[in-house]
Amino acid sequence: MKKYTFMQRKEDVVRDWYHYDAQGQILGRLAADIAKKLMGKNKVTYTPHIDGGDFVVVTNIELIAVTGKKLTDKKYYNHSGFPGGLKERTLGEILEKRPEEALMLAVRRMLPKNKLGADQLTRLRVFVGAEHTHTAQKPAKAAL
Repeated sequence: MKKYTFMQRKEDVVRDWYHYDAQGQILGRLAADIAKKLMGKNKVTYTPHIDGGDFVVVTNIELIAVTGKKLTDKKYYNHSGFPGGLKERTLGEILEKRPEEALMLAVRRMLPKNKLGADQLTRLRVFVGAEHTHTAQKPAKAAL
């Protein structure tokens, strides 16, 4: 009897919708679980080179928690490419101005660094507040 390795095809991908409530959740743990869902690693049909992940909706992102002194010590850097163009922001500043950006950055860095990862990130929807615009898709309640 021959045994074959299962390889998923693009035509056979079935995408589900998941909803996370970020209230009181730890940023890194939530981002790791979201990244697994976006890549499809929670499915038995996982194939590394096929984008077989699910859609993820996150609400109440302004109420997310971080541990330790990360609000003041964790820094994000951007460089314009010109001399003296280094910009530095702390996690506290990001969470104060645009809290959804902190989760997007954390999840993006956990996904593959190629076109596949960019496509997977487009299925992440982050909302400030408890309401979201994807109620018609009936996302399943996801828990850590």
